[in-house]
Amino acid sequence: MSHLRIPVSEQDHALGPVDAPLTLVEYGDYQCPYCGEAFPVVKRLLQQYDGKIRFIFRNFPIEEIHPEAVDAAFVAEFAGEHGEFWQAHDLLYENQKDLGPQLYQRLCEALGLNATDLAAAAHENRYTARIQADEDGGIRSGVNGTPTFFLNGTMVEGGTAALADAIRTTLTNARSGA
Repeated sequence: MSHLRIPVSEQDHALGPVDAPLTLVEYGDYQCPYCGEAFPVVKRLLQQYDGKIRFIFRNFPIEEIHPEAVDAAFVAEFAGEHGEFWQAHDLLYENQKDLGPQLYQRLCEALGLNATDLAAAAHENRYTARIQADEDGGIRSGVNGTPTFFLNGTMVEGGTAALADAIRTTLTNARSGA
């Protein structure tokens, strides 16, 4: 069983209370169809366990098979620099089939961000180190595909299909002190 090697920190993109009994970390790729399928499942679980779960998203673009994955992660990081990470994250997954420059332009407009600033950030490779650090941390933690989830530091075996049961079991065990 694999464990999260890079602890959650204030550098992570996080939703939910810091002191939540559950912390769910996803290593994801915006172009991965399995991540796209996991997106509504995760959203539903976050709503179902509101206040009891903290969600962290880390980039794990597999650009060898998903040529837009790095650019999409870059757009999300750019939006994050302007306080719009989660809005960009959701829009990228909701429009996964349209990933590319036109979508990124529309996304910037929708979020009130300057596409020229995005282009400048891309030219500077401003977010490359952060994306690479997420990916390196995933590799160190045993991630070899997306999505990969860690619940309270332990990899969820069985992926998205096992997520609801893992959350329910972990929360029950946390309540009972097990």
